[in-house]
Amino acid sequence: MKWKILYLRQRISFFPMTNLKTIIVISKDVVLTSIVDRLLKDSYTIVDFSTIQSSLDYIYSSSPDLMIIDISPDDVFAVTLLNEIKSDPIFGRLPVLAVFDDQFVVYDWDSMLIDDYLRKSCLEVELIATVGLCIHRAERMVEVNPLTRLPGNIAIIKQIQKRLDNNEVFALAYADLDYFKPYNDRYGFSRGDEVLKMIGRLILNTVRQNQAHGSFVGHIGGDDFVFIMDMEYIEKTAGEIIDNFNKIIPTFYDYDDRARGFIESVDREGNKRTFPFIGISIGVAHNRFRKFSHYGEIAEVASEMKKYAKCAGGSCFKIDKRHIESVNQRAL
Repeated sequence: MKWKILYLRQRISFFPMTNLKTIIVISKDVVLTSIVDRLLKDSYTIVDFSTIQSSLDYIYSSSPDLMIIDISPDDVFAVTLLNEIKSDPIFGRLPVLAVFDDQFVVYDWDSMLIDDYLRKSCLEVELIATVGLCIHRAERMVEVNPLTRLPGNIAIIKQIQKRLDNNEVFALAYADLDYFKPYNDRYGFSRGDEVLKMIGRLILNTVRQNQAHGSFVGHIGGDDFVFIMDMEYIEKTAGEIIDNFNKIIPTFYDYDDRARGFIESVDREGNKRTFPFIGISIGVAHNRFRKFSHYGEIAEVASEMKKYAKCAGGSCFKIDKRHIESVNQRAL
């Protein structure tokens, strides 16, 4: 289901990439705004505001890609509004590039939540490069899962689609954990996070050991991970991940639970019952015998195979072999 939702959301936005990124410029200095417009107008959509309060409706409704703000040392109101925006969990990701007078010194960066700054005397020389760096840095941060530091959904989609567009033959593995919710309910989310960090490191290290170059590992979110490899490495790698996971996971349980081999927790209906240790299910799709044009198509097959692995019980992996079987049946 997660892949399908992702597929539908991204299908709209993945291909129309022609729109320019939007930068809002906040300044009453007409010289400054004219320099910014002249240097950036060919590469970005520029929207000018004289004050930060006049820009708020636009920020909340349009989600621009960068804010360039001219801040004077005595404008406490502007700094307060800026800090409120950057403290917001949704709009705090908006990168902010401040422009200071040459004499302006900031002694406490916690009092002014910006991402980078330029001196006015350096504007003509450094503006274009600094703006590009700010936007790319913000995009990289969004693409990384904050818990495991592995690439997130945007990077995963780009990796899959790039390989499909280049007609590369590859295997896409989709892994998630079984009985992870009861573990979280029994031990708390902080210990659950430690399990997720462990499985992220385990997948990354195992994939890198088997294919150092050309492989990819990503974290969709929660207990869902993906890895991409050449076909010849996928089966061995999936098997090693499962073997090592089964050896490591008991160490994440308290001694008494480990001795019993199960835990007591509550199911989704709130009923108390026993649950086995966390397992891992891996579904693998590939394009060796069938053509996919969109990342959502191969991702959906990987999701189907992951569900098939879950039905098998215990930690295991399943590789899509349906095309091979149909070819063999026709040959008979």
